[in-house]
Amino acid sequence: MTLSEYPATDVAHSLLQINAIKLNVENPFTWASGLLSPIYCDNRRILSYPAIRRMVVDGLSVIVRDRFPEAGLVAGVATGGIAHGVLVAEKLGLPFVYVRSTPKSHGLASQIEGHFEKDQKTVVVEDLVSTAKSSVAAIEALSGAGLVIKGMVAIFTYGLDAAEKRLRDAACPFISLSNYQALVDLVKSQQTFSPGELAALQAWREDPEAWSDARMH
Repeated sequence: MTLSEYPATDVAHSLLQINAIKLNVENPFTWASGLLSPIYCDNRRILSYPAIRRMVVDGLSVIVRDRFPEAGLVAGVATGGIAHGVLVAEKLGLPFVYVRSTPKSHGLASQIEGHFEKDQKTVVVEDLVSTAKSSVAAIEALSGAGLVIKGMVAIFTYGLDAAEKRLRDAACPFISLSNYQALVDLVKSQQTFSPGELAALQAWREDPEAWSDARMH
């Protein structure tokens, strides 16, 4: 199989089907940062749907195999990337570790769980990339432990300019199965949103802070 067999709009459609992605322009969602957004994504829901779970794992595995063939270790980002990452590692027959947002406050105070070797070539698995702050923090923690990061894969990305810049600055190649623009293109083709709602969805992607501020005041 090749990556072309996993079109971004098809993946977006599956995520909408199981409510892993929710869209609401009139009553936007509040992120942990306080930002208002017309989209909420919870890719943990994928784990409850075997057919879609297989599609996602197969798609991520294809990306790792084709784009990062030298990778000898899969690292999942806690918490959302752990389950998907271990499934990808199992599919590819590779060892697996996961990285916490911060070191444990007890025991060995580990931030990276699992066995790895210094200079081991690693691919990072995320479930979702929003601002990429946590992704870059994970990459820095893994690199700081002596691993060589070859790239990162994710199920979905909002495609925010700030996130893309952070990943470029981290020199980390990044590929996602689906993305926000593919989602907007899908709902446009389905004609389930009004032209005004579609314009609002696009406006959020272009400037999420301004979009959020306009709805707070």
